[in-house]
Amino acid sequence: MDFRKLGRTDLNVSSLCLGTMTFGEQNTEAEGHAQMDYALDHEINFFDTAELYSIPPKAETWGRTEEIIGSWFKARGNRDKVVLATKVVGRSGMQWFRKDGSDTRLNPQQMREALEGSLRRLGTDYIDLYQLHWPDRPVSQFGANPAIWGNPQPSEDETPIHEILEVLDGFVKEGKVRHVGLSNESAWGTMKFVHESEARNLPRVQSIQNAYSLINRKFEVGLAEIAQRENVGLLAYSALAQGYLTGKYRNGALPKGSRKQLFERMGRYETPGAGKAIEAYLSLADELGIDPSVMALAFAHTRPFVTSVILGATTMEQLQVDVSAARFEISEELEERLNSIHLVHTNPCP
Repeated sequence: MDFRKLGRTDLNVSSLCLGTMTFGEQNTEAEGHAQMDYALDHEINFFDTAELYSIPPKAETWGRTEEIIGSWFKARGNRDKVVLATKVVGRSGMQWFRKDGSDTRLNPQQMREALEGSLRRLGTDYIDLYQLHWPDRPVSQFGANPAIWGNPQPSEDETPIHEILEVLDGFVKEGKVRHVGLSNESAWGTMKFVHESEARNLPRVQSIQNAYSLINRKFEVGLAEIAQRENVGLLAYSALAQGYLTGKYRNGALPKGSRKQLFERMGRYETPGAGKAIEAYLSLADELGIDPSVMALAFAHTRPFVTSVILGATTMEQLQVDVSAARFEISEELEERLNSIHLVHTNPCP
């Protein structure tokens, strides 16, 4: 396993990160424990979760994933072996997260409530990387097309970025958070956080967790340069495009127990140009005799701006294949072939 610095910190994190959002919905507590055991046994020391998880977000299941991780820490007594990342939800109309039933916002009161809840569920007294799951300001994200949904305008009630950093600074000074990061953030937002932290001597963001895959390389336009020059490395999620790049949904297949079969929340990867792009990558993997999952994960894993690739598996067999991607090298020929497909099918699933 390759280990990489988390931003400008002294933390070395594995270049593959165990994603846990299926724990408590698609995976039982026992299955979650087994995945974490396997990950740690294979040198993955970096786990990612969120107060929002399990996925899909529901009033009945939020926080369940953190509870499963917490029960694993208690059973194994190995909290010190894991670099633990979790997230606080951003601006939304979901009213089940906060005790007073408010819409979620990144304000001091809600951020405090969120942190204390995560610490309690996780059974720990500190978070290694505390991330803002998505911005407090209205922005187009999660694949939403501004041409269809409109371009969100600034809101009078959004929390200024320096005030969010001041709250996080308090968490760091209390010893409850070691480092902070972003998620689902834009180039402007990332640089604004960096600027405000430097101008006001506030915690510096160390990472950004955004979607990145063969069919969504938007991060390369603007954000990749920020990631490298400012040491705000990418924690790449959805590198398998919610399973589409594994080939599991090829030719209309609908495997029982798959996310699409259970939840039908795959719109981000079912855009007008997605099918042809996905098939082009799967056909290339067939031609070269490569497991398409390994090819897709290894592509993300080998980008110079990526700190870690987040894995999302529901079975041990899937996790074993995913972990093997850390040893797969992208040859010069394969790089050229992948880029050729990208030029024809450019970012169909932003």
